[in-house]
Amino acid sequence: MIRKIEQKDYKKIYELGSMLHENFEDTYNFDELLTKSYFHGLVYEEQGVVLGFILYSVLEHMIDILDIVVDPQKRHQKIGSLLLDEVITNAHKEDKFYLEVNVNNQIAIDMYEKFGFKKIHTRKKYYGEDDAYVMERVNEDE
Repeated sequence: MIRKIEQKDYKKIYELGSMLHENFEDTYNFDELLTKSYFHGLVYEEQGVVLGFILYSVLEHMIDILDIVVDPQKRHQKIGSLLLDEVITNAHKEDKFYLEVNVNNQIAIDMYEKFGFKKIHTRKKYYGEDDAYVMERVNEDE
């Protein structure tokens, strides 16, 4: 089941997020961010256990995908795709999506490309020594 982030989810989200980057908990103060109209987060949950989440912001028809994280033991089960699809499905037709992804994360790049994201720029050394692709998706009419 996909639903909005609730306070009871914070501990698991911080645990999963710290696998993405070590300062994840310092980066996201959910008590504060979730009061902002532009900040959004969804979790994927099975039997009361959070297995993944997506964080994104929405400003002026621009949706910035901030993080998608799935429990390593539950990867390759389409959880990340389901979360991203939920955001895209509920967007307005005029919305554009943006994200950054490590150039070495081919699994994520492949998923984004399946959803219609295209590489539009490379940010040098965005992830320490690694570059990042900036990717964009224009939400097309159904």
